[in-house]
Amino acid sequence: MLEVKDLRVHFCSAPEGHDAVKDISFSVGDGEIIGMVGESGSGKSVTAMAVSGLLPMGAVECSGSICLDGLDLLNCTQEELRCRQGTDLAVVFQEPMTSLDPVMKIGPQVEESLRIHTKLSAKEQRAAALAAMAAAELPDPKGIYEKYPHELSGGMLQRVMIAAAIISHPRLLLADEPTTALDVTIQAQILALLKKINAECGTSILFISHNLNVVRKLCSQILVMNKGRIVERGSTDQIFYHPQEDYTRRLIAAIPTRTHWLY
Repeated sequence: MLEVKDLRVHFCSAPEGHDAVKDISFSVGDGEIIGMVGESGSGKSVTAMAVSGLLPMGAVECSGSICLDGLDLLNCTQEELRCRQGTDLAVVFQEPMTSLDPVMKIGPQVEESLRIHTKLSAKEQRAAALAAMAAAELPDPKGIYEKYPHELSGGMLQRVMIAAAIISHPRLLLADEPTTALDVTIQAQILALLKKINAECGTSILFISHNLNVVRKLCSQILVMNKGRIVERGSTDQIFYHPQEDYTRRLIAAIPTRTHWLY
């Protein structure tokens, strides 16, 4: 489904430029949930932005290939890319408050990809939005449809973002640290929701996070990134119980335990 080969992302803004991602290769199969972990600045989010086609044109140079169902997203036309964004490929960002328009009601924002990519009537779009909001386990979808972002909690806003992402039934969902700003109880609910979407809809997920405990609960395979490179990859059990790289061992050692909270 998704095949990334020798991806390099070069930022041109620095005097000598900077490679944020350095020749990485990985794949996400049908129905898989793949985790990508690493500390801040390791290149995780840049990778997700490259895959989604959201890096600023002119400011970066990308090479290699990003193939989604055989279409190379790095070498296709803007029209071809736009047809995939929001339909076959959707993104859930870390900060919903900065991703949503504060002066637009929730309902029209959830419907946006349908307005762009379909010829559904306004009534049909509303019905699809309410169904997506219900699937995202938002209470009272009809009431929330008429609200503004500032009227909702962080957890509810993240569910709105998930509803907007799944409304077109994408084959691949890029989740870029979607639980970072949430408390642990809401985190668990969002992870359970993503698992449900994966199980019921067959949606593949690339889950980006620096929180190894979160990734451990959700993902079957893990990619470990450091300084723009994938330094280790394997099953969740392999990464946690038999890590091969010192960097991976340090990440695991940094996971808080109950003992840490006693001092």
